[in-house]
Amino acid sequence: MQMVEWTGKPAYQQVAEQLRRRIAAGEFAESRKLPSLADLQATYGVTVTVARDAIRQLKTDGLAVSHQGKGAFLTAEASDAAKLASPENAIAELRDQLARLQGEVAELRERVAELEEK
Repeated sequence: MQMVEWTGKPAYQQVAEQLRRRIAAGEFAESRKLPSLADLQATYGVTVTVARDAIRQLKTDGLAVSHQGKGAFLTAEASDAAKLASPENAIAELRDQLARLQGEVAELRERVAELEEK
């Protein structure tokens, strides 16, 4: 059981962050189904309201959709979106983009230099 702790951050946000990490890690990739509210209550030691609000947060973030009586499911882009949701992953993605841009700028400088010589 991964209890939610008092950190000053609302419990539903803590549960949503834990679920986001699990989504980013590919834990629900095969079934695309998120845990039920009862499962979230048992896993995180929270009330049904907190569990429901955590799922609502994932829906607001575009990671999940819910179907009455069937539960909550991941959206097609949930895994990529979840990976970018964490600051560490967002920074890593920005670093990759920066490295690519630096390489492209270096290539463009070389091409301009060659054209100016002609």
